[in-house]
Amino acid sequence: MGGSFVARRLGQAAITIVAIILINFVLFRLMPGSPERVILRGTPNVTPERIEALRERWGLNDPVFPDQLVAYITSTLTGDLGYSFIARGQTVVDVLAQRIWPTILLFGLGEMVAIALGLALGAYSGWRRGGPIDYLGNSVSLILYSTPYFLLGMGFLLVFASSIKWLPTFGMLTAGRVYGSPFEFLADLGAHLVLPLATVSLGLVGQYAIVMRSSIIETLSEDYVNTARAMGLSEGRILRHHALPNALLPTVTLIAINLGYVIAGAITVEVVFNWPGLGTLTVQALTARDYPVLQGVFLLLSVAVVLANLVADLVYGVLDPRVRT
Repeated sequence: MGGSFVARRLGQAAITIVAIILINFVLFRLMPGSPERVILRGTPNVTPERIEALRERWGLNDPVFPDQLVAYITSTLTGDLGYSFIARGQTVVDVLAQRIWPTILLFGLGEMVAIALGLALGAYSGWRRGGPIDYLGNSVSLILYSTPYFLLGMGFLLVFASSIKWLPTFGMLTAGRVYGSPFEFLADLGAHLVLPLATVSLGLVGQYAIVMRSSIIETLSEDYVNTARAMGLSEGRILRHHALPNALLPTVTLIAINLGYVIAGAITVEVVFNWPGLGTLTVQALTARDYPVLQGVFLLLSVAVVLANLVADLVYGVLDPRVRT
């Protein structure tokens, strides 16, 4: 992979992140509400002098451009995202650090399961087009693709948690439980993870299978596939070494794009199962107008999407050398 190709992609990613930081600054200053009144909410006998002192302390009386903008960029680059309004005394970084790992655990595992199942099902269905597996797999994929996360989650809750009571209904761990060993902790975590993980995985597997099936069908008419068959290569080798590398290109893009929608999925799935991740944190911050936390979530997820697309571009360069030019 050429150095100029990597440099161009890194430069584009850096410019995008700078634009995100600027949008993050402007967007949340256009939203209604007053930070000092949110902070002092519930405090009796708040005098105008105290409000003014708080505005002065937080730099809200300074000009937006350039004073507040320079201060914001400087603090962001040093990792200082401010303090949470609802989690008093905690920085936004600390609040995000507490909630990011449950989301990574849930959606990271969900993505891996969905990618493995979706690519396998789509590749086989496309390669054996018109067979029973193709009809059944394509029908199931379309149903899963069109079903919202929250509907899948509520269905799983009604069947497996409320009716037959096999699995817990909410949370990440059993509240107040004391674990005698790491195995008990992992078993409890696994039991709480099953339903949310199944919801995320099934919500994503349909689109991966549909895109991969379409890509495989398209490659069947390519000359290099016909040439490989004429050379007497086995169907399995043609699929693995010739069809799949080219069919993966659209799927790589889809995987990167899906990270942009992780917050939407996180909100619905995590609220349904009361999973303590970024989704439930976003809902709580919206309800309380905790703008510093919302700003931090927006920045974190936006940068994650940019980095995911950067990785996708680099993988594209490996799979298809033509994109490097």
